Amino acid sequence: MASRGGRLAMLLLSGTMLAGCSELNLFAHGAKSAMGGESPPPSASASSNYKVGKPYQVAGIWYYPQEDFAYDETGIASWYGPDFHAKLTANGETFDQNAVSAAHKTLQMPSVARVTNLENGRSIIVRINDRGPFVNGRILDLSRRSAQLLGMEGKGTAKVRVQILSEESRALAGKIKPDAAGNEPKVAQAAPRGSVQAESLPPPPGAKSQTSTPELASSDPGKPQRGLTVEAVERELAAQEIKSVPVRTTHLYVQAGSFSRHDNANRLAARLTSVGKAQVSQANVQGKPVFRVRLGPLQSVEDADRMLDAVMAAGTQDARVVVD
Repeated sequence: MASRGGRLAMLLLSGTMLAGCSELNLFAHGAKSAMGGESPPPSASASSNYKVGKPYQVAGIWYYPQEDFAYDETGIASWYGPDFHAKLTANGETFDQNAVSAAHKTLQMPSVARVTNLENGRSIIVRINDRGPFVNGRILDLSRRSAQLLGMEGKGTAKVRVQILSEESRALAGKIKPDAAGNEPKVAQAAPRGSVQAESLPPPPGAKSQTSTPELASSDPGKPQRGLTVEAVERELAAQEIKSVPVRTTHLYVQAGSFSRHDNANRLAARLTSVGKAQVSQANVQGKPVFRVRLGPLQSVEDADRMLDAVMAAGTQDARVVVD
């Protein structure tokens, strides 16, 4: 399990988080989380454990939780399980390693996201209800069951894409209201993303078999839209299908920074000369040019971890591992 050591180290450091704050056991899975945050009060149909949370610090790094209903990121995922099974998650739920769930450092909890293993094309939908992983270079910590379904349990890590499902996540946040007649809002149809094959999702150990397997927000424009409630999201998560998407070649990089000015990117690249050859590339983000400083491509997750550590040791604390 790739992130277990990092999470255990995080627990040992929990007493020093948020200096001057009484919420000392912020993410200790054996005690109730103190995550509060300035989140709006949920509606009666929203999850009773909905939280965003305050900024927090782990191992000298600050994290800033926020609601994000447009999150879409690629990176490295790890998994966690036995050491935290039946303990409390960061939003006060009970962690079940056999449930299809995940931990994220900053996304609202609970939220719903599609996770695609970019190495084998397997894609599932998970419920994010915990904080982590607190290991440099990881963007998501999957439950053991999620790792099994994505075909990465034995390997421990995988290159993944994480995409928030906006409507389902808004439902869990209590941000989708019934209309004047009391009718639940409809799920917005997503644009199809090419051909997709599906296979039935095996139920976790001890779960009753399902007689039907309804999908979450359908990407098939021929299927009717459906009402969306918290109960429907939870029910359909348990009865979802594994999807298979085409696998394309991807590469690992360490991104040391991203700038709106080319000269700032060049200065950082020059400062990292002792670490490795950094490349400055231009990309468009929301219609605006940005200049990225990256080192790579790197051959393996282990190589990316070593490079990330070196870049951070050189004073670039915002560096991260990206998949492109």
